Amino acid sequence: MGRSHHFHLDQGGHSITVNVGPGREGEIELLVNGKVVAYQREHGPGLNLLTGELPDEPVRIFRVRIREPRLVPIAPRCTLELDGVEHPMPERHLV
Repeated sequence: MGRSHHFHLDQGGHSITVNVGPGREGEIELLVNGKVVAYQREHGPGLNLLTGELPDEPVRIFRVRIREPRLVPIAPRCTLELDGVEHPMPERHLV
């Protein structure tokens, strides 16, 4: 069984965090400013997509793409897409 992965990026005064549970049956949580705004019960290999909103005026919608390799057991990659610009989300290693 794999381990959990945590990605984080501060964007426009907001904290955006993605938690990917271990293994192929772990959940994915998308948090904005510490609150869960999207949740996916299971994830699998390939592309997983979640959508959230930044509480600005007006609200800004964004997407997060989590790519998990199908054949090679390496860590997933996470990318934030906001206002048409892609931002790689660095992985945070929690102790």
